[in-house]
Amino acid sequence: MTQTIPIPSQADYFLQDILQKAQGIGWWTGDISQASGHPDAIKHAIRSIRKPAYCLLRQDGVQVVATHGHASIGGRQASHEALPLIGYAPTISPTQLGDPVFCQDHGIRYPYMTGSMANGIASMGLVEAVAGAGLLGSFGAAGLGLQEIEAAIDQLAQRLVDRPYCFNLIYSPNVKGHEEAVVDLYLRRGIRLVEASAYMKLTLPVVRYRVHGIRRRQDGQIETPNRIIAKASRIEVASKWFSPPPVKLLTKLVEAGEITTEQAELAAHIPMAQDLTVEADSGGHTDNRPAITLLPTMLALRDRLQTQYPYLQSLRVGLAGGIATPVSAAAAFAMGAAYIVTGTVNQACVESGSSDLVRRMLAEAEQADVAMAPAVDMFEMGVKVQVLKRGTMFAMRANKLYELYRACDSIETIPLKERQSLEKSIFHAPLDEIWAITRDYFLQQDPEQISRAGADPKHKMALIFRWYLGLSSRWANAGEASRQIDYQVWCGPSMGAFNEWAKGTWLAEPGKRKVTTVAMNILFGAAVVARINYLRNQGVRLPQQALAVEPLAIDVIEEYLN
Repeated sequence: MTQTIPIPSQADYFLQDILQKAQGIGWWTGDISQASGHPDAIKHAIRSIRKPAYCLLRQDGVQVVATHGHASIGGRQASHEALPLIGYAPTISPTQLGDPVFCQDHGIRYPYMTGSMANGIASMGLVEAVAGAGLLGSFGAAGLGLQEIEAAIDQLAQRLVDRPYCFNLIYSPNVKGHEEAVVDLYLRRGIRLVEASAYMKLTLPVVRYRVHGIRRRQDGQIETPNRIIAKASRIEVASKWFSPPPVKLLTKLVEAGEITTEQAELAAHIPMAQDLTVEADSGGHTDNRPAITLLPTMLALRDRLQTQYPYLQSLRVGLAGGIATPVSAAAAFAMGAAYIVTGTVNQACVESGSSDLVRRMLAEAEQADVAMAPAVDMFEMGVKVQVLKRGTMFAMRANKLYELYRACDSIETIPLKERQSLEKSIFHAPLDEIWAITRDYFLQQDPEQISRAGADPKHKMALIFRWYLGLSSRWANAGEASRQIDYQVWCGPSMGAFNEWAKGTWLAEPGKRKVTTVAMNILFGAAVVARINYLRNQGVRLPQQALAVEPLAIDVIEEYLN
């Protein structure tokens, strides 16, 4: 005779587990008829982040969730009507994620920043949109001329009178005088907040920006009108940002009459940047560092330097790189990030300064569809950027150019077959013709480069190769269809993570991706993930359906937030 042995269900295991824990974490009283154990009801209760979520064990042994009633933690059962409280998720708001003082200091509602993608990809429209939603946007000034940057200042100053925004200041060692000119412009136009990116060391212009106008108030406090949100992926660079301005550079500013001796003395009591964005595996300039190890390292650095330099203001660390989903945002905040910064995912939004063709390419990207390629601004130094690999041959072709630069001393020493291949497949013109175009450009923008090229054939070769690297990103932004195979699209693996999260939903369509829709889904979703983790960390086993955090329309999110 065959005996059938019933297989325990997940609910049976759950019940046994709860019974072993006796009475859970406390007791709950209320109208049990309004509590439910249905997966959809549990999911809705967890999403209702402005209400507490009580996980209860009904008298018949069924797990239910309520968002009303009264709960007490610990103690004894007060009445026969009281039910065991086996898990509790408090109310939460996206405004509570990260460091609220960061939001207060910068005049924003949420600890969320959109990074300054170069060449105006982080466009005026994008900055305006996020500012209107209570976020902080940084305009992508890198790669633009002074007139273009000033035009952006004019428009944003007019349209965002009472709302905060930020401008990019990028390390520009190969473009003589540009960084100084941009700082001059920012100081003249009253730009009080910059996002400093790609710096390998502190420079005179960035120190000048930081300490310009520094003074001691009547109450004794030091006032610094200009603030910097610095980006770094290396401990030695981050240390410089969290330290006071270097005495050597302050002395030069005093000698040049830019600041007074008193101001230089005051500068010794402030950090170069109060806010440091830890740049993990991101698009563009990156060291491909994993956020899970890099962020804790930088937090420890913050604590050490806060002790070493007793600043009156607290140093803060945010996280960028790899953040494009609710789970990644929740992880960043759980690890201690004061704020988060998104990048690649915003390039795929309709407000970005990129083209519809690029947005479509990004919407099809998977996590492995990225590669490293030489950076145009630091080509000769061997610095690389992370770019999209799928749908373009830019990475392969740019790396080929760098290999030839390393192997050859001049254009003339490139093997004939290699040169012919370059002219046919990459440049679409004879290299002599490309040099003539390049020469004319630098004679107007930076004549010293042409003088160097005349004395150093290898530098001349670098300038020619940089012609391709520089235009490849502009072809992408303009949507130049004939050059799609050469598009340089800065992209990190987070783009693939976002696409996987949005797959099969309305947000999979590029035309639906608005920057505020993406941002609020990430923030709201991070709060929901935090609630899920509260319950799971208390031993509550939730149905699989309740764990899904899919994209929602803005009006639905607003209902949950109110």
